[in-house]
Amino acid sequence: MNIIEVKDLVKYYGKFQALDGVDMTVRKGEVLGFIGPNGAGKTTTIRILLGLLRKTSGQANIFGKDAWNKAAELHKSMAYVPGDVNLWPTLTGGEVIDLLNKLRGGINKEKRAEMLKRFELDPTKRCDTYSKGNRQKVAIVSAFASDAELFLMDEPTAGLDPLMEAVFQECVLELKALGKTVLLSSHTLSVVEKLCDQVSIIRQGKIVESGSLDELRHLTRASITLETVKPIMGLDNIEGVHDLSIEENRVRARFQVESDKLHSVLSFLSQFEFKSLVSRPPSLVELFMHHYAENSADTGEPEKEGAVR
Repeated sequence: MNIIEVKDLVKYYGKFQALDGVDMTVRKGEVLGFIGPNGAGKTTTIRILLGLLRKTSGQANIFGKDAWNKAAELHKSMAYVPGDVNLWPTLTGGEVIDLLNKLRGGINKEKRAEMLKRFELDPTKRCDTYSKGNRQKVAIVSAFASDAELFLMDEPTAGLDPLMEAVFQECVLELKALGKTVLLSSHTLSVVEKLCDQVSIIRQGKIVESGSLDELRHLTRASITLETVKPIMGLDNIEGVHDLSIEENRVRARFQVESDKLHSVLSFLSQFEFKSLVSRPPSLVELFMHHYAENSADTGEPEKEGAVR
């Protein structure tokens, strides 16, 4: 069952096109990592799914219903954590958590107490006394204490210390085990790599790649470190080999190899008799930078922080 279905989504701010035909599907029980540079369209997409922005054209459906027309109904089954949380300054953190969960239909007091303890949040303090990290915790506790089926998280760990980030990751994995659905936008790529079943990379308002990490690894190169018995000769002339470094009397080498050339390169190297060989697949960081570098080449400079994200 598809929880989120986005098809050919377009959004203009005046003459500026923030989204250009975005397609995205998130199935029930799936955690989707939504990544891209600042200004790529991540936050705009999430705000349309929340019914906070009206699309220019295309489809944005949640639970099979239009995200704009059915926003009030859909919010009862959704939880949202933004990257920059603004709270009512005169309310306490606990009052905000209770208010947000009442809007969804009720409060799970047991979950509320558990999450307050895990995130070490004092709910009796007024929101105007909280640090950025504690304001973030209010939104996170409210989300995880709810009985929502869909969680939309836009840079949710901004301002959290490493210990609280680890608690956050544990909670997402628990949601996943319960069959809940999560759309997670994050710049912490190691977190996305650890938590997500699928990844969508957005650039300049377009989804440039989607799939599991294994499916996307073809986009970049594996890193090879090896040591041989015989001196390595001729490797610099083999197709698919990049950034070659040979040392120690030509029996040690480090290089990158295109995924579809890996077998042929290793077959060539076998004549020199392996003593050791380590092959590391490309990380999510490398996948992201592959597209980010492409974007910089297209425009002549990297994308800059902008109002539209």
